[in-house]
Amino acid sequence: MNASRWRRATFAIWPAMLVVLPGAGPTSAPDASREQEEGRVRCANLTYDRNKTSVCFADRFLRILASETGIRTDERFHPVRLDSDQLYDYPFAVMTGEGRFRLTEDQRKNLRKYLHRGGFLLASAGCSSPDWDRCFREEIRRIFPDRRIQRLALSHPVFHTVFDIERLEIKKGPSGHLEGMEINGKLVLIYSQLGLNDTANAGKGCCCCGGSEILNAPAVNANILAYALTH
Repeated sequence: MNASRWRRATFAIWPAMLVVLPGAGPTSAPDASREQEEGRVRCANLTYDRNKTSVCFADRFLRILASETGIRTDERFHPVRLDSDQLYDYPFAVMTGEGRFRLTEDQRKNLRKYLHRGGFLLASAGCSSPDWDRCFREEIRRIFPDRRIQRLALSHPVFHTVFDIERLEIKKGPSGHLEGMEINGKLVLIYSQLGLNDTANAGKGCCCCGGSEILNAPAVNANILAYALTH
């Protein structure tokens, strides 16, 4: 059996169920959504600072992952405030944007708790925004002063979960890289200073104008979600 068929078979027997993290408050069964009842994995699109969020991060990778594996996903993002207890209903969250931002203290505390309790964050500077990149790094240093975001080698398993990613193809330049952060030996955050937004498939009015982004983002993002759910 070749590697891709082996991975497909492995994911086919993976128990596709919604992961509910131990949060600050309980999730009541009567309020569970249809996606929860069907055991679909739901992904949060974070709202942070006062009211910043992403409308140009394509959710196409969710459908790609579902078609390539046995993992059932909700095919759309769910908007979730970073300081909300609802965050713990989502095993995977996306955070992206452009320009400067500053998290509130409640948002910092909730993100720290979320990652310590098993949540996974995929963050990306939209269109390689240098201001967003600088602010994100500053916030992570404030929240996790004892940890560092480090470059991930292409040999890391995250690049070989569903698709074999041999290189990150970027809009401007020969290649890019991803960075990650671990807690207790577990990878809980992946960050790209280049856009992972897949803006070509993100909807009307979305583009990467003047900046750079990773062109094979759909496959990369599908790999990241699969890794987050299985490690």
